[in-house]
Amino acid sequence: MANSINRRNWIRSSAFIAGGLAFCSGTIGKLAAMPKRAFRSSRSLTDQEAVLSGPFDLKARLLANENPYGPSPAAKKAIAESIDSSYQYPFMQLSQLSGKIAAYEGVKQQNVLMDAGSTPFLLAAAMHYTRGGKSVITGDPSYDDLPSRAEELEGKWVKVPLTTDYKLDLDAMEAKVDDNTGLVYICNPNNPTATVVDTDKLKAFCERVSKKTMVFVDEAYIDYLPDPQAASMISMVKAGHNIIVARTFSKLYGFAGLRLGYIISQPDIIKTFKRYTTQAWSITGTTLAAALAGYRETDFLNDTLKKTNAAKEYLYTVLKKEGYDYIPSSANFVMFQLKMDGARFSTEMFKRGVGIRNWKFNGKEWCRVSIGRMDEMEAFAAAFKEIS
Repeated sequence: MANSINRRNWIRSSAFIAGGLAFCSGTIGKLAAMPKRAFRSSRSLTDQEAVLSGPFDLKARLLANENPYGPSPAAKKAIAESIDSSYQYPFMQLSQLSGKIAAYEGVKQQNVLMDAGSTPFLLAAAMHYTRGGKSVITGDPSYDDLPSRAEELEGKWVKVPLTTDYKLDLDAMEAKVDDNTGLVYICNPNNPTATVVDTDKLKAFCERVSKKTMVFVDEAYIDYLPDPQAASMISMVKAGHNIIVARTFSKLYGFAGLRLGYIISQPDIIKTFKRYTTQAWSITGTTLAAALAGYRETDFLNDTLKKTNAAKEYLYTVLKKEGYDYIPSSANFVMFQLKMDGARFSTEMFKRGVGIRNWKFNGKEWCRVSIGRMDEMEAFAAAFKEIS
């Protein structure tokens, strides 16, 4: 029996290796023929790349803008209780949740589309709206998942510098709109600067620009604002404008690893996105159960926000004491200017068990620190004081 098993394993291994070599040979040839812009060497690291580049036993994981408090107790309980029925496709739960969101936001269910995080929608927008070499206009720096994907496909990326107070320059972005513009991408609050633009100005921008091209407003961090509903551009969708608003459960809800997001837009735009996304086939039943239990769980959300703001104020105090300037934050992360090479700073912090992100723009070196638990912020402070 042992010989028989070994023989079968050897045959399988041989077939796998042979197939793998054939695959690699063809893939390597295709990669060699790809245009150089398809590779991301010129970009800053993604959060995934940053996490994988450092040690796994971090004292403080402050590099991916995650909510360190995780899902609410009610959401965790719902996950455990949903495991027995996880053999079923979660079509009903998906419909229930999209209905719940639609009711809260004052839109129809046909205005809502859900998927595993907001990433699928960013990719879908890049694929659809920049076909044929169309351009996407963004702030610089801003969250670059959508425009970088556009560049890897057929699209072009038009970068517009931020204002002197590190906010999206809406006037300059609007001035860049032309006949080749396929999409304008607005991340508000912006990542990595954690700044927010004036709500009335953004609404006026959306009303004007959406008549010329599609406007995609990414509101991943809007739950950290004092009044998210007032600041949201969902009101512009309700007013009939052709814009796309993206939301995610990855931040204040603590679902980054559970993967759940949605867009709110006009029904015809939703139909377009359905062609590019998988919706119910990508979202697990356990995730939907957690979301149904945790959506608009006010006490938990307020408590998490309170802890986040307290840790943020602690970070401000540390930076001030060490003589560093920072950009006032409207999200769960803070960006401040460094006094040394950013890559070196990141490496030294990693050595001390603290993960952060570094950027370079406006000819200056910057650090972005995600807001963690207070013990994580204290670990950051201790490491920072050693090398600042």
